[in-house]
This record gives sequence, C-alpha cells and structure tokens, in this order.
Amino acid sequence: MAAISTKQARIPALVVSGFLGSGKTSLVSHLLTEAQRLGLRIAVVSNELGELGVDRALLGGGGEAFIEIEGGCVCCELSDDLINTLQTLHDQVNPDRIVIETSGVALPFDTQLNFWREPVSAWIGDDMAVVVVNAEQLLEGRDLEGTFQDQVSSADLLVLNKIDLIDESKLKEVEARLREIEPEAPLVRSVRGQVEPNLLFPPDAMTVDRSGTAPTSLPHTHEAFSTTVWDVPEGMPEAQIEAELDDPSLLRAKGFVVTENGCRLIQLVGRRIEWNDAEPAPDPRQIGRVILIRRTSEDAH
Repeated sequence: MAAISTKQARIPALVVSGFLGSGKTSLVSHLLTEAQRLGLRIAVVSNELGELGVDRALLGGGGEAFIEIEGGCVCCELSDDLINTLQTLHDQVNPDRIVIETSGVALPFDTQLNFWREPVSAWIGDDMAVVVVNAEQLLEGRDLEGTFQDQVSSADLLVLNKIDLIDESKLKEVEARLREIEPEAPLVRSVRGQVEPNLLFPPDAMTVDRSGTAPTSLPHTHEAFSTTVWDVPEGMPEAQIEAELDDPSLLRAKGFVVTENGCRLIQLVGRRIEWNDAEPAPDPRQIGRVILIRRTSEDAH
C-alpha cells in the first residue's frame, strides 16, 4: 500500500501592482474571465485605498472567492488583515491560484514578504510580482519618481498597458524610459490588461521552501496619499463634473454617478477622463460618490 503524503499542496500567488490608474483591475478581470473558461478557481484579494468598493463592482461582485481590503495598503498597515484574509480564502475556497491586487500606492515586494509569515507560509507556493504600467503616463513623464519607481524596480514582470492611448511610433521611446528604471525584468505590451495568463503564474508552485528567514525589504520612499469622497448630485451634467475635476493636484478619481446619460462610471487618470456605462449595475449605495486621491507627503523606510 502506497504511503499517504502529508505534504500540504502549495498554491501559486500573483501580486498585481502598479501606480494609480495603470489598469490593474482590467488585468485581474481578464484573469478571472480566463479562469472561468479553463475551469480554474481563482481567489482575489483586492486592496483599495479608499472605501467605496468601486473595484468590487467593476469585477462583478466576486462572491466568496473575492475579498476586498479597504482603507490602506496591504504592504504595510493592513498586512495583518492580508494574512487573515489569505488564510480564510485557503480554508473556505481552496483555490487553484491566489491573486492580490494591491492599491495603486502599495509596494509589491513588501506585499510579497507577507507570504513568509505563518500560517500562510505553509501553503503559499512560488509567487510573482507583476507591475502594470500606464504607457501614457510614461510618455507624459508624469509621477515617475517615488512610489512609481519603487514599484517598477521590484517587478518580476512588467506589463506596459494602455499602449492604444499613445502613437505607435512612441512605443520604443516609452519602453526605453521604462528600462532606465528597471533594465532587467521581462516586459510585455497590453491593451486593457489582455495578457496571456500562463505568463503571470510561476510554473511550479511546489519549489518554494518558506521555512527559513524571510528576505528583507530594501530602504525605499513610501509616499503618503490622501483620499476624499465627493458626493455628486444626481443629474449633474458630465461637462460640469469634468470641470469640477480639473485640479492639477488630483492623481486619480473613480466612481459611479448619474448624469444626463444615465448611470455612468467615471475614471480620471492624470488629465484623462473616461466615461463608461455602469455595467453591471453597482450597489445603489455606491452611486453618486467619487473617490479622489491626491499625494500629500513622503517618508523614508
């Protein structure tokens, strides 16, 4: 009679990072669609800087395999919440893969260090940090220091996203600028986060031994960002909303509002504003509220 192995199966983990508005949620949505097609169970932990639950709505609600951690960053002040959440997903869902979508200001390597903590160190296998980069942000030279630089330099794989928003003749220039920050990590191009899933997960989750000492984080700049919620009156014209958001200090805005065109999702990244119909329909409690994110200060760690 063959001996029964008591070795716990390990689950590969993917950390999806990237600066505010880079397209992380689009990438995660694509992964969920592909997982459903292939019959794989993917558990998602989404970390939003604000507390409106916009990403949950954009990912279709999620169900038991989706948990949102709001109000801070899982790489630092919410790291204990991350550990508890991962263990809950392991015990209740037993997924084939774990995906952690960090907030736009979190640092991927610091998030990965949590995988060495008990009890998750017993079952998390090999892990990978994918950093999504907004091609338009690179071309404009906007917000490329501090958090952005720390995120990019700790990537295992770089996804140059939103390449459809820039002229094709500028792609080499944009990639060269990215290579000045991170010269070695593999790089793939994408539109709306459409990346082959096999590129994003380590091929052999069982090869990691987390019984030793965890790696240490290098000194880095951890900037501080503030979030506020703007309550938008129902029926406010889209042109007026855009005018209200014309603020150079504003890095990111997103939320659901009712305008002359119905219930709409508005997203601001830099100076670009995008409008889309709100599909699927969000929770009524989310409508009329837009989260605004600004940089405030920075600290060295």
